[in-house]
Amino acid sequence: QVQLVESGGGLVQPGGSLRLSCVASGSIFSINTMGWYRQAPGKERELVANITSGGSTNYVDSVKGRFTISRDNYKNTVYLRMNSLKPEDTAVYYCNADRIITTSWRRYLEVWGQGTLVAVSS
Repeated sequence: QVQLVESGGGLVQPGGSLRLSCVASGSIFSINTMGWYRQAPGKERELVANITSGGSTNYVDSVKGRFTISRDNYKNTVYLRMNSLKPEDTAVYYCNADRIITTSWRRYLEVWGQGTLVAVSS
């Protein structure tokens, strides 16, 4: 069973920084893309950033220049460094991994983490 566990959320003042981490567990052989989504109250879930196994990245326009996604393939971990946080960044942040293959050659199309709350407020 593949699981994603996020950590690093919390309350921060506007202009502050946080780093989110997400570890994938479950005898993983490979993961194609890992990413972060967020869902604010009353809004749809949106992609924040993702990164392929080769290191190609993609960001939503509203976080470009402020957020940086990175990945450690050996640790099956993805990070999201968030700088210059704004109140509109407040949301539950979800980790996502797609096209996962385990060491027993079981395939998962997509797995989600349970979410971690980021609250930006003075």
